[in-house]
Amino acid sequence: MPAGVMVPARNMPSMISGNGNIGGFGTISGLSLGQPNNNMMEGQLHPFEMTQNTSESEIARMRDEEFDSALKSGSENHEGVSGEDDQDPRPNKKKRYHRHTQHQIQQMEAFFKECPHPDDKQRKELGRVLGLEPLQVKFWFQNKRTQMKTQHERQENSQLRAENEKLRADNMRYREALSTASCPNCGGPTTVGQMSFDEHHLRLENARLREEIDRISAIAAKYVGKPVVSYPLLSSPMTPRPLDFGSQTGSGEMYGTGELLRSINAPAEADKPMIIELAVAAMEELVRLAQMGEPLWMTSLDGSTTVFNEEEYIRTFPRGIGPKPTGFKCEASKETCVLIMNHISLVEILMDVQQWSTVFSAIVSKASTLDVLSTGIAGNYNGALQVMTAEFQVPSPLVPTRESYYVRYCKHHAEGTWAVVDVSLDNIRPNPAMRCRRRPSGCLIQEMPNGYSKVTWIEHVEVEDRGVHNLYKQLVSSGHAFGAKRWIATLDRQCERLASLMATNIPTGDAGVITNQDGRKSMLKLAERMVISFCAGVGASTAHTWTTLSGTGADDVRVMTRKSVDDPGRPPGLVLSAATSFWLPVSPKRVFDFLRDENSRNEWDILSNGGVVQEMAHIANGRDTGNCVSLLRVNSANSSQTNMLILQESCTDPTASFVIYAPVDIVAMNVVLNGGDPDYVALLPSGFAILPDGSSGSSGSGVADAGGSSGGSLLTVAFQILVDSVPTAKLSLGSVATVNNLIACTVERIKASLTCENA
Repeated sequence: MPAGVMVPARNMPSMISGNGNIGGFGTISGLSLGQPNNNMMEGQLHPFEMTQNTSESEIARMRDEEFDSALKSGSENHEGVSGEDDQDPRPNKKKRYHRHTQHQIQQMEAFFKECPHPDDKQRKELGRVLGLEPLQVKFWFQNKRTQMKTQHERQENSQLRAENEKLRADNMRYREALSTASCPNCGGPTTVGQMSFDEHHLRLENARLREEIDRISAIAAKYVGKPVVSYPLLSSPMTPRPLDFGSQTGSGEMYGTGELLRSINAPAEADKPMIIELAVAAMEELVRLAQMGEPLWMTSLDGSTTVFNEEEYIRTFPRGIGPKPTGFKCEASKETCVLIMNHISLVEILMDVQQWSTVFSAIVSKASTLDVLSTGIAGNYNGALQVMTAEFQVPSPLVPTRESYYVRYCKHHAEGTWAVVDVSLDNIRPNPAMRCRRRPSGCLIQEMPNGYSKVTWIEHVEVEDRGVHNLYKQLVSSGHAFGAKRWIATLDRQCERLASLMATNIPTGDAGVITNQDGRKSMLKLAERMVISFCAGVGASTAHTWTTLSGTGADDVRVMTRKSVDDPGRPPGLVLSAATSFWLPVSPKRVFDFLRDENSRNEWDILSNGGVVQEMAHIANGRDTGNCVSLLRVNSANSSQTNMLILQESCTDPTASFVIYAPVDIVAMNVVLNGGDPDYVALLPSGFAILPDGSSGSSGSGVADAGGSSGGSLLTVAFQILVDSVPTAKLSLGSVATVNNLIACTVERIKASLTCENA
């Protein structure tokens, strides 16, 4: 019977199994039957040559014998598979074997090099030319593919085995070298003070990893009921010691371990229905939280703050995502604001992880979308569902970040009303490293006239605040560090910045105002990249490993190194970042005005060498006069030195203020001011992050009385310095000491100037 003939299904009841495979042909490993689901419609069999008289067991036995014979020689096959068996279906008939001729093998091998997976037509044509049945040709190609795969795997195993032996030998050689290390000067054993900075860094990292393993093992033991054995590969024969920089000692503190985000992947298919159900319930809870008042949201006596009633919440929403974990505390806040942006644009920012992390760069240190369960309907984000991870920060290395694994859901409620909600997925995928979980949090967005929107923001989290430095405990415990007010104040400021970017009616009377629209956009884009780079490098993100240099005082300096390679927006080489945080008995507004003013810059900026700082150009980007981007020129007192340009952005809101700057090339800035691409301007930003200290009288930078006594400030100073133009260079202790002295002198000058003013 010709191959591929149509046979009615009713005539072969036992040939096709429930999954669409031909009985007896679907379970032998190494043989492919083409595409049974596509080729076997109703009443159509796989294009094997067979008749109605051939039994199912006979076909299976024929295939087994054919396969065994082909594996022995690579070219053995049945003779007359279709013709003889069709004519004589006796089960005990003895099969005759023969090998393919040399000519047949050569022709099929030549064809295999060109096409290792021939289709039915090619197999028929090749069989006709060589005098073989299509089934014989198919088996030969299948066996040849199996043979080639085995050869490749054997070669890969040999290569991996050789590489393993080489690594083992290198490891033994390094171990011997370490055990016999000696001082090049005296010949005695090496001391920590003579080790490279990188070696100190590795030792401290090793100690941190062992501590984390012990901590996780202790957590696991609670669930398993027995101790978990430590990993021997992470143990070190050397006892780790703290950094030794002359008379100073370091505590070797490390912040941000990142176990949660590193261990999370996209959700399994079985979890997706539960995720959708959880998101829908969270959306309902968020809308009710935004619309409810007392007794859930209690107003303080002075009417300035709103207090969350946790007991009322438990009564109102008994289900949720489960009870609060032991040792965790609740932080919940609500804030409402009218923003200068339409509701559709706000939804797009919140649902695009790139835009969202850019707008909230001071809060979101990193974020990613693991899976998109729904992109929405009707060409917008209505019904969009995204599984995400994010890390939230305070701009200081003294406050550990908060990692969260959650689903984000967007819904269009009524005309002009949208809501975006986040809720943690920890109850679906429990993780012992989880220290923060988000109960339904997000915002309700209502359309208003003239392109404005009314936004009600809800932040409701349960956290374990271990590792927060004493300086920041009051701010964090008050809920202001990560609360709704900080989120909505940041969004309000960014909306004003975007409105400034899109403005066309620029006043031309003021000196130094950039009126060229293309130049404004390029300069604001460059400043935005500078701010993002600064915020990404000043916090305790898990991407960083800060090392403490100085002693146990409040002004400890923390440093880390980065290697800049093939980044057009950053100078190539070895970059040293240094940061410290300290308290000032001055209001945040007073600190912000002092640091952003070019006239007082020479009081704290050591690198300006006492030169006169002049503002050449500026772009206002907010209602507050402190929100602007400036181009400063430092006129050096020494005529032999070249004048320097500084790009600076200052921004402030009631919850945080920043003054961020970076030296820039004169030629590059001329290109930017003429509307050129700012992405290729190399920047190493430094600057200041100013936060209220969390005391009852501290109200941020937006409110301060005439005497500036509205509470103290928490100031973080951060520098980035290129210490070597070669990225692979080792960091010398001299460079670290220089940066340490630079940041210490800057802090002392700021303290002296501000405390004298305050006195």
